Amino acid sequence: MELFYFVVFGALGAVVAALELSKTSKDRINTSPAFNSFKNNYLVVYSLMMAGDWLQGPYVYYLYSTYGFGKGEIGQLFIAGFGSSMLFGTIVGSLADKQGRRRACVTYCITYILSCITKHSPEYKVLMIGRVLGGIATSLLFSAFESWLVAEHNKRGFEQQWLSLTFSKAIFLGNGLVAILSGLFGNLLVDSFSLGPVAPFDAAACFLAIGMAIILSSWTENFGDPSDNKDLLTQFRGAAVAIASDEKIALLGAIQSLFEGSMYTFVFLWTPSLSPNDEEIPHGFIFATFMLASMLGSSLASRLMARTTLRVESYMQIVFVISSASLLLPIITNFSVAPSKVKGGSISFAGCLQLLGFCTFEACVGIFWPSIMKMRSQYIPEEARSTIMNFFRIPLNIFVCVVLYNVDAFPIPVMFGMCSIFLFVASILQRRLMAISDKPKIENWTAMKERDTEAEPLND
Repeated sequence: MELFYFVVFGALGAVVAALELSKTSKDRINTSPAFNSFKNNYLVVYSLMMAGDWLQGPYVYYLYSTYGFGKGEIGQLFIAGFGSSMLFGTIVGSLADKQGRRRACVTYCITYILSCITKHSPEYKVLMIGRVLGGIATSLLFSAFESWLVAEHNKRGFEQQWLSLTFSKAIFLGNGLVAILSGLFGNLLVDSFSLGPVAPFDAAACFLAIGMAIILSSWTENFGDPSDNKDLLTQFRGAAVAIASDEKIALLGAIQSLFEGSMYTFVFLWTPSLSPNDEEIPHGFIFATFMLASMLGSSLASRLMARTTLRVESYMQIVFVISSASLLLPIITNFSVAPSKVKGGSISFAGCLQLLGFCTFEACVGIFWPSIMKMRSQYIPEEARSTIMNFFRIPLNIFVCVVLYNVDAFPIPVMFGMCSIFLFVASILQRRLMAISDKPKIENWTAMKERDTEAEPLND
């Protein structure tokens, strides 16, 4: 069965290469030299930021286990990270709109570097602080950088369609190629050079420091709504009003939470699903295969978004249905394929079928990221972009914390069935978003405030 892994990896690599090399003028967007310089600068920074994140991922659990902590204690550390992202991430997201997105990106680098430093300590309390810092950093990574990019793109007067090119390239590089290279580099540090499980965290800190230096030297500051000094409570209230006042924003938040919740649940489930009888599977190689599938998805997304006649809202309905069907495979194989009773050994036939389904799901993830970024740039008001984006992550983090806490309470097929249902619901909500997407945006916050101010004397 070992040949199977190489066949899948090689096939995906060949398809990705063919897609990239066969692009025609219809698949490419004509841009200006000024935009290309701006785009390349952002892609370098984003790739460095993602390298700092990807280097840590495969070794967090392993590092904690080498310090002698059990599954329960490690689970609490992971829950602390997601809980921190939910509680503090929303606050720092609002501060990004108020204090500046560039400053928030620098804060991400500093916070994550401090989190990496805590990994040198075997003390549980110090590691817990590191997880809290990591949760805050994660919220900034998935809100501040995108908010800065969209605002700066518009401020420089670039065409709106060019934004989709930056999004697709960022996912192709940051969530695909960089993830694969980070996994290989981490493996080199830990296994080949025998530097120990903390080495990838030190390397991550170095990449984050380099990225921070580029941000400080080449990025300009932009804000959400600098017209007045709103406190955090006012910002939260305004973000809630924006979500409640515009069905498109509410639908977008629900779609994002449903998909990302299923995606993070999948991260916890794929290993036990592929090795239910402790089969020996190459985790690192499978992870690299998943990332290659994600690159395939982002390459497809760049082609789709280059078509001016094809709307994101339209094709994403199909993507959600396909992703829902792909996560049904563990349920189907559980009933249709006789389970192996042999402990250990190589991956089973059912595992091979599931791996193909999981690669399909990862390809959908690769399409999802640039597409959801594109829709967020269209529907979320600039005045509170970071605040609203972090509001979207609240139900996501609650869901992941609940799953982590009850991961042993439900059989794996049941968990995958739940994810499949969530993704199908996301497709229904996407269909609704498509139906109402031609409605005009809500008024910007300044206009809303002026209207409310004029109405106040009448209320008296």
